[in-house]
Amino acid sequence: MRSDPVSPAPRATSSSAIGAAGAERLSPGVIWAFASPRVAFGIMGILFGTYLMKFATDVLLIAPAAMGTIIAASRLWDALSDPMAGYLSDRTRSRHGRRRVWMFVSAIPMSMGLVAMWSPPLSLDETGLIVWMAVAMLVYETASTGFWVPHGAAGVELTPNHHERTRLFAWSHVIGAVGMVIGLGSLQLMHVADDKRFAAFALSVAAGFAVAGIVLWSTWRLPERADYQGRGGQRVSQSFLDVFRNRHARLLLVIYGVETFGGASVGMLVPYLVEYVVPMRELMVPLLLAYTLPQFVFVPLWIRLSQRVGKKQLWLASMLVTAVSFAGFLPLEEPGWQVWLLATLLGVAGGCGAVVAPSINADVIDYDEYLTGERKEGAYLAVWNLIRKSSASLTAFVTGIVLQGAGFVPNVEQSEEAKFAIRALFSLLPAFCYVVGALLFARFAFNEPEHAAVRAALAERALQAGRAR
Repeated sequence: MRSDPVSPAPRATSSSAIGAAGAERLSPGVIWAFASPRVAFGIMGILFGTYLMKFATDVLLIAPAAMGTIIAASRLWDALSDPMAGYLSDRTRSRHGRRRVWMFVSAIPMSMGLVAMWSPPLSLDETGLIVWMAVAMLVYETASTGFWVPHGAAGVELTPNHHERTRLFAWSHVIGAVGMVIGLGSLQLMHVADDKRFAAFALSVAAGFAVAGIVLWSTWRLPERADYQGRGGQRVSQSFLDVFRNRHARLLLVIYGVETFGGASVGMLVPYLVEYVVPMRELMVPLLLAYTLPQFVFVPLWIRLSQRVGKKQLWLASMLVTAVSFAGFLPLEEPGWQVWLLATLLGVAGGCGAVVAPSINADVIDYDEYLTGERKEGAYLAVWNLIRKSSASLTAFVTGIVLQGAGFVPNVEQSEEAKFAIRALFSLLPAFCYVVGALLFARFAFNEPEHAAVRAALAERALQAGRAR
């Protein structure tokens, strides 16, 4: 069934009437099963996002442009493989479910790629190191796609309730804090280690076992909706065209692309900023902690505010706070209270976006079912990931080129040109992109009343189909 109806008229709907299938209230056990992989990936996620580039340039002595190209290429491949993983996940039929079978198969290759990425053999020359890192990242990113796209789609399917989705992603974010704190500890160990190559090997082996074990356990425990099997898109091209035809999803695609292009360089530039621009190298981990902790402390507040002011207004406010906070870093040259305040504000705003954005994504996917009669969570998440990862790939490439073009030389005092390049990439670029993203998001028009009307229409459609049988 395909149609392009006039937007449904808003109507008051109680939570018990929104949708006919799926749990309206999720148990803590289900939330834990869904969220626990974030703990595993948090162990090395902080290192991957903030230290891999610096590890490659300052420890392995790979040229910044070469490493930036490797990261860009791996992220681009990751982005391009997402749509196929999403489509195949939507179409899979298995006694384990259409999502869980993919998640099971991906666990071991992810762990192997993770270890290889941080443990290149000592005997390799620069060319060998480049090839090794490229292959290791290819294995890791491919397996990650096979896990995260079906995993994210399974989360969308767990509940149709407008506010319960926010609760799911909010508490998942909190649970992920455990992994991020362990990850900060790993970063500190790496930061102070005399032999950074051995430290990277030991940490990656520990993280590899954790990833494999937790992913296999959580996949076994995660429930999946049997009634959605067989309801994916019939044709691959049609599935992805439907994403672009959904006007709400189309707007989010543009916003994700713009914001990711601005923000993707931030994580990899933190070590450069605190060592070469704002000298506070020994305080890097506490600074990241000042950013990380507010992301989770305020989660209960975001759940309440999303119900009172709406998801849109909450996320829009977080975008503007993020833009102002990034801009505040531009003039800083010395450590001071301003650095800590800005890091904390970025954490507060980032935590809000991490809670609200996936909940909005889930609502928009329901609108696709209203239009097409299909459930294409995998296709939608894959296309959103494609845009994000393609933007991040471009940013990684640009960051490596800009650093090398500005005359960056590892492990020495940097020129004023190199310092300004780091400062501009860390501050001006994300600030500008978040302002643009906020202006675009102000046009978003699929909020709670519209979603309630869509869920009511889908429930009525399911009821009529049941009577016809």
